[in-house]
Amino acid sequence: MMREKRFLWRYGLWLVVLLIGLAGCSETDRPLESPVKLEGNIFGTFYQVTMADRLTQGEADEIEAGIKTELESVDKSMSTYRDDAELMAFNQAPLGEWQPLSDGLIDVLAISQSIAEASDGAFDITIGDLVNLWSFGPEARPEEVPSDQELNERLARVGYDAIDLDLQSLEARRTRDVFVDLSAIAKGHATDRVAAYLDQQGIENYLVNLGGDLMTRGYRDEDEQTAWRVGIEVPEDGEQRAQHVLPLDSISVATSGDYRHYFEVDGQRYSHTIDPRNGQPITHDLASVSVFHPSNAWADGWATALTVAGDEEGMAIAVEQNLNVLMLVREGDEWQSVASPAFAEHFGEELVESSAIEIASARADDGETATGD
Repeated sequence: MMREKRFLWRYGLWLVVLLIGLAGCSETDRPLESPVKLEGNIFGTFYQVTMADRLTQGEADEIEAGIKTELESVDKSMSTYRDDAELMAFNQAPLGEWQPLSDGLIDVLAISQSIAEASDGAFDITIGDLVNLWSFGPEARPEEVPSDQELNERLARVGYDAIDLDLQSLEARRTRDVFVDLSAIAKGHATDRVAAYLDQQGIENYLVNLGGDLMTRGYRDEDEQTAWRVGIEVPEDGEQRAQHVLPLDSISVATSGDYRHYFEVDGQRYSHTIDPRNGQPITHDLASVSVFHPSNAWADGWATALTVAGDEEGMAIAVEQNLNVLMLVREGDEWQSVASPAFAEHFGEELVESSAIEIASARADDGETATGD
């Protein structure tokens, strides 16, 4: 009897220890159903990270913390809405004096300057004063059309030549009193940062969606090897309907358009996209530009540059730069889909034909663009 009691006591003690151990690790070790989605808000928009890898709750929690760290780091570096941002300190630094900057900020400035030169100024990060003037920046101005005098005064200061970079020493300086605004490219850089972090964590199958800027890796279903798919929206107010649905395989896409952010005065709509060459909101028929690129920062910057340039000039630039681009152009109440040769090469002729997408080609004689089969 004594031996049986001792056995039962030891068995009971072992069972208690086992249950305590299981209770202590059950939540963090709990396997999650695939795909795992993490989401939140940053930069005045949303982020959503979808991972098809097998993860536990503890692994997902750790990854979510790392994602937030990456996003907050970019926000603190490149926001124009934070007084403590690195970019704001650069904007307030004495003219002509070299300022040491972080790797990320220097990288974004370098990409921005490269796109500015290649687009003949259609993309220009020194546009900040004009963005503020047109009520789309951190100045919190009333939504009104600025006077010609105000417009000309601010336009006179704009120009990407006012920024000098020293990539060796990671320094930059302003040579004129320009206000650098990275809102057209910082979100793309942040998307790249999140993707790089996921790569470092060994995540092989994911979709990063940062306010519509997307980066994919691997598959949305690894067992079935089905690709991630993205919808290119019809550029209309109040409607979210995909004009095209495209498979994405380890590539990013950024879309720029004039149909979401604007204000109206006396029945006239003013787009949030400002042409840095004349200081005016764009008014052409190009409604949406999607750029597909290994780097979302490059895709983000180029999407803005081509939107500013318009469908004809923008497509000419896309062909010249061998960019993978899809444009939606207004034709009355309808939409024409036009893509670059690099788009057809990447996605294939079958998808292009089934989606009724026209492919642009460069005219060797005059550099203009034409559409062809």
